[in-house]
Amino acid sequence: MPFGKYKGRLIATLPTYYLEYFAREGFPEGVLGQYLSTMYEIRLNGLEYLIRPLMPRD
Repeated sequence: MPFGKYKGRLIATLPTYYLEYFAREGFPEGVLGQYLSTMYEIRLNGLEYLIRPLMPRD
């Protein structure tokens, strides 16, 4: 995430309520908005298991 409270975090690790906020208020323009919208749809449909293997391990 390039700005805000979650600056520096991966979009896949953003809290659901943050994605829901953007869904209500409108996603930003451009690629960032597309990424946030896609992550919202993934969460909404319970498909997080598809991206879990792509996440870096701590």
